[in-house]
Amino acid sequence: MAAPSSETKKYRTKAQGLVSQMTVEEKARLLSGNGSWTTHAIERLGIPSIFMADGPHGLRKATGPNTAESVPATCFPTASALASSWNTELLKQVGEALARECQTHDVQLLLGPGINMKRSPLGGRNFEYFSEDPVLAGQLAAAYIQGVQGQGVGTSLKHFAVNNQEHERMVSSSNLDERTLHEIYLPAFEIAIKEAQPWSVMCAYNKVNGVYASENDVLLERILRDEWGFEGFVVSDWGAVSDRVKGVMAGLNLEMPGSGEVNRKKIIAAVEEGRLPVSKLDEVVTGLLTVVLRAKDSHRPGTTYDVEQHQELARKAAGESIILLKNEDALLPLDPRGTTKIAVIGAFAKTPRYQGAGSSQVNPTRQSRAYDELVRLGGGEARFGYAAGYDLEGVTSEQLIEEARKQARHADVAIVFAGLPDSHESEGFDRASLEMPEGHIRLIEAVSEVQSRVVVVLMNGSAITMPWAGKVKAIVEGWLTGQAGGSAIADVLLGQVNPSGKLSETFPLRLEDTPTALEFPGLHQQAHYGEGIFIGYRYYDKRAIQPLFPFGFGLSYTTFAYSDLRLGASSIKETETLSVEVKVKNTGKLAGKEVVQLYVRENKPRVVRPPKELKAFAKVSLEAGQEKTVRFELSRRDFAYFDSAQHDWAVQSGEFEILVGGSSRDLPLKQTVQVQSTRTAPVTLTRDSTVKEFLKHPQGKAVHSRLLEAFLGYSPDNKPPEPPNLTDEERAARKKGEDSTLVFINDMPAYKVVNFTQGRLTDQMLEEMLETVR
Repeated sequence: MAAPSSETKKYRTKAQGLVSQMTVEEKARLLSGNGSWTTHAIERLGIPSIFMADGPHGLRKATGPNTAESVPATCFPTASALASSWNTELLKQVGEALARECQTHDVQLLLGPGINMKRSPLGGRNFEYFSEDPVLAGQLAAAYIQGVQGQGVGTSLKHFAVNNQEHERMVSSSNLDERTLHEIYLPAFEIAIKEAQPWSVMCAYNKVNGVYASENDVLLERILRDEWGFEGFVVSDWGAVSDRVKGVMAGLNLEMPGSGEVNRKKIIAAVEEGRLPVSKLDEVVTGLLTVVLRAKDSHRPGTTYDVEQHQELARKAAGESIILLKNEDALLPLDPRGTTKIAVIGAFAKTPRYQGAGSSQVNPTRQSRAYDELVRLGGGEARFGYAAGYDLEGVTSEQLIEEARKQARHADVAIVFAGLPDSHESEGFDRASLEMPEGHIRLIEAVSEVQSRVVVVLMNGSAITMPWAGKVKAIVEGWLTGQAGGSAIADVLLGQVNPSGKLSETFPLRLEDTPTALEFPGLHQQAHYGEGIFIGYRYYDKRAIQPLFPFGFGLSYTTFAYSDLRLGASSIKETETLSVEVKVKNTGKLAGKEVVQLYVRENKPRVVRPPKELKAFAKVSLEAGQEKTVRFELSRRDFAYFDSAQHDWAVQSGEFEILVGGSSRDLPLKQTVQVQSTRTAPVTLTRDSTVKEFLKHPQGKAVHSRLLEAFLGYSPDNKPPEPPNLTDEERAARKKGEDSTLVFINDMPAYKVVNFTQGRLTDQMLEEMLETVR
């Protein structure tokens, strides 16, 4: 574990001095919030309170129970949209802007970002999370945190851990194996913590393998603090505390919202009865107070922000988040100065859905509408027609459909706005299906019957199916792109912005194709992660399933070419790093941005592994005809898998492929590198170990030979001679039988050889063999 930073040391020393002066009652009071959003102050010791506020994509400082009663703030794109930018620098800029607004409104801790994996596209809070891939989510979260905390405001990385469904979220147990936990559900948190050190981590509602996250010492102490070196405090999700004393023992610092005297009395009683050591209580209080003191000192009174500048940043972020999914016959971009008649269809064009529903809902300072922006940028209202097509719940009628047909029939191109209403995806419940409302689907199909040039613009927070995709020329994924989303969509449609977003999650053809189709959501308080490490593109690749749109996919109004993939070495030891270089050229006529993606594949793995995994990415801006060299550096973890037998990361010696391109299914360049493992796995061989495990063990090869000899009656290296005059067919059959026998022996536990040898091998002899390799 790395030593704490000098800043942490300074405030921890001050906190320890204050804790030494506190009563048990004061310590217990500090560990529970003062109402919904603040911590307790202890005036006699000069201990201040701090204010916490939602939201990951915009400040939600509540002045009452409803969103309308929160302070006006810039509503940036939601996490699912921001992640589609694949732009860490952009995420940092958004974080800085959020922090300025927090400073303006005297908020010390922003409750975000959310980085849980998108196990299923039906997850109700997927709009609030970044990705199905931990490397992408972790790098984006680190940049976001650095942006916020660089301006003196803390963050709360959430929801730790394995929080992937809303159904029964306060009682459900996420049940998964150790390898899946470490390879899929923890790495994004690990990356963000090691690279950015958030001031706090928010533990999840759910249980993990039967233990509430709020009282899970494996998560909160051994992994979070001991292994990763987390320096901040752990806060409960609002209402996530189960047993408060167990939570303190496990390292949960702050309970939110406050429970008054309820849990305070339980903590005091546990101390008095000796069930909670004072030393542990002091440790947990010190961790919280360290951040409280730092946060209060970091406040910058008199801070203001420029509302218009933040609006422009929101527009820029939205523009980079929008994805061009289809563009037949180069229908887009539309000429902003042209004379084509454009039908704008769909109520979302004038009443947009631009943010998610639930605790992240923001009271925006501005709001742009795509229809208004198209008219403003596209030559005036005379060029545009409009039809609502459906109501805000997605319900349509023959009258609405006919009006839409009329507008589309008399236009040169139709732009249909569709997606998911608030009632279809929100915190608190999971989605029932991947389909859009029936009214949206009927509208698209009706318009495409009378107009051959149809563009569909989507407003949704997570993946949807598109049975109508083959009937339209162009598809633009507009996501929930915040208060400036309408402007950004118009920018893309009219070519003011060249789309550069890429999918941070797979869009499946149908729900039945998804990795959790049989097990989501987990019912009866049990969520079984039977798909293991195979979520998202890992699953589609392994099953050779063609998705609707693959992970990492996105088109541009220009084109890019990859060349000259070069590795720094053809062979490395696992302790060494590998440099990777690749050239990317803009081969089109417009300036654009490309997301360069690097994946790693182990060619002959000895354990089941995904066909490839994202390990690095970079967003590159290129003028028409310009070429740049992009550089990456890979280290041991990029080649490793989590070995559950050793409870640690392991690299197997062998050949690995480095794959580079523009999406998970478009990787034109490939090079191989030999990686040599330098660590000897401390395997313990027992009676229950399979015979073949002895062959893999450095000291077990001689025992392996003795076990085979005992079973066969002869040494495999000294086989009896073949009978004379065997035919080729007889010799082949004999060889096949010998091979089958060896497989049979190698797969059995060592103790069973005793039973098969009729005295040639005894239990005592086996025990003596085991002693030689211990």
